[in-house]
Amino acid sequence: MEIISYTAESANTIPSFDLNFNLPPANELYRYARGFILLGLKRLKLVLLKSLKVAPFLLSAFLVPYGIVKFLSAKDSYIGPLALTTSKSLSLASLDSAMEDFASFNSSYFDSEGNVVSEDGLKKSALVFKEPVVYKQYTVKAGDTISGICQKFSLGNISTLIAVNKISNARGLMTGQKLRIPSMDGLEHVVAAGESLEGISAKYSVALEDLLDVNDLSSSTLHKNQVLFIPGAKMDSYSLRKAMGEIMVWPIKASWRLTSRFGKRADPFTGVASRHTGIDMACPTGTPIYAAMSGRVSYTGYSSVYGNYVIVSHIDGYQTLYGHMSRIISKKGDSVSQDTKIGLVGSTGYSTGPHLHFTVYKNGKLVDPLSVLK
Repeated sequence: MEIISYTAESANTIPSFDLNFNLPPANELYRYARGFILLGLKRLKLVLLKSLKVAPFLLSAFLVPYGIVKFLSAKDSYIGPLALTTSKSLSLASLDSAMEDFASFNSSYFDSEGNVVSEDGLKKSALVFKEPVVYKQYTVKAGDTISGICQKFSLGNISTLIAVNKISNARGLMTGQKLRIPSMDGLEHVVAAGESLEGISAKYSVALEDLLDVNDLSSSTLHKNQVLFIPGAKMDSYSLRKAMGEIMVWPIKASWRLTSRFGKRADPFTGVASRHTGIDMACPTGTPIYAAMSGRVSYTGYSSVYGNYVIVSHIDGYQTLYGHMSRIISKKGDSVSQDTKIGLVGSTGYSTGPHLHFTVYKNGKLVDPLSVLK
């Protein structure tokens, strides 16, 4: 057995180890490194070649769908109706809440002349009183209708409420709206300079005595701007239909000129034969644009063809589109009348200059605007 002894001298001595490993010669290390580098370059070359072969497919996989989407977008915008899609949907609760702000109009009963009729089709008998007209104030409630309010106050024609309250959009009665309700059917007349009671009596085919009694007049002397109530008078058919949102009027009230009609035409940029989906009304940038008919804004947005545009939905399946706006003023969901400013004329999108592009749809099909505008 070997006995190892430590002395003071050996305790202070650091042990030594053999560090002479068998390393390959320097020329072999160089050869190995060169081989690894060449192998890496070869693999990189193969990867690049494969990438070049795949690149056209990758490029086409991106460009083809992109081109199709752009084409369909232009087709939908320029050839057919724009899809009224939105990325967000109103919850049922929000929709119900919004709808409660509007008086119901689906259950109204009146004929083409505005005469209130009952559910069985009988006309409401309107009474003409000899006593002075008196007014009450009524606050519109959710579910109210024009004809319903008339029936509630024994009125026989809806034009009474429309005219007395100067309602421009009878389909847009709002919950909480204040109405003046006269005690009898009729209209208000503002006396003009030089008018006489006899002349007004003849104009409306109303007895002179009735005018004196209803307006509590002691003499036939009138003064300018005096307001008279004309018992039994009704709005004319055009004014009533306009207030009911049944007549489409020009969306620009300022001076303008027709630069392009509906139908076939040469593309203003390429000269290629194309189909124009509406009419173009040229006027200065910033000219106000109004709703052509009462309704509700169903969409606002931007199109590469129409630029800034607004779509309004109306009764009887009508929709109108207003394009190339410099600025959109209305927003989706707005209730609009023919006095509502919805935007300003511009030249955004596919346009050669400031103008309004105006399109009309009837049940989803294009209609020549000139055939329905009054």
